[in-house]
Parts: sequence; C-alpha cells; structure tokens
Amino acid sequence: MDADPDLVSSDLSESIRAACRTAVGDSLRSITYFTPTRFQQIYLRSDLESDADLAGFVEHETDGFRAARAYRGSELGNYEYTVRAFENGYMTRVTRNQHGVFVTTDSITERHSEEVASALSELLAEPISETA
Repeated sequence: MDADPDLVSSDLSESIRAACRTAVGDSLRSITYFTPTRFQQIYLRSDLESDADLAGFVEHETDGFRAARAYRGSELGNYEYTVRAFENGYMTRVTRNQHGVFVTTDSITERHSEEVASALSELLAEPISETA
C-alpha cells in the first residue's frame, strides 16, 4: 500500500472535505481517500498528530471493495457503508467503483453517519482509472 500525495484531484478533494464538514462539523478528525493500491490523506485536524499507520488502516479498509461484491444480491440489499467504533472515536468507510474514503470523527450519530455516507457515495459514483 503506497501513499500518493497526488492521487486525488484538488476539486474532488475539496468536495469531499466540504461534504464531510457539512455532515459532521467540528467532530471531523481526518479524511483519507484510497484505491486498492494507493491512498492520500486529504484532511487532518490541526490538533492531531500525523503519526497514524495509514497504510495499515487503508489495507484493512480495502475490504470494502470485497464487501460490495460479497453482499451483492443479499436479502439485506447492496452494501452501502461501514461505521467502526473505537475507544477515541469513529470511522465511516464508503467504497464505490474502486475508490473509497474513510472519515474519522470524535463522535457520530446514526443520522450524521448516514449523511456523510450518502454524500461520499455521490462523490465516488464515477469510476476512476488508476495506473499502478
């Protein structure tokens, strides 16, 4: 898993940041955009350290690409997003068309997680073409 500071366009990056800030406000901690092989952290709140093992997180969160295939056609409907609870916050992950975003927050309500997931799903609706 490789960090790529130029993976996401500035327009998409800004749209993602704006959508997340609108949905979760000051609770927003970080935003990471990723593909199956690369990632770019596009936001980190100023009071947080940039020492997280993002490659490890992203490697695990790429499971979202497999989840979309695995749950296709289930009685529950199509996979939409994942929310993970941690001791110091929450992570919401959305994957679409071989790219995804995970957002970390201090706290999150069900309504806010749905709002951020819906906004990210729309922004990620267009497929990307990735070169290795």
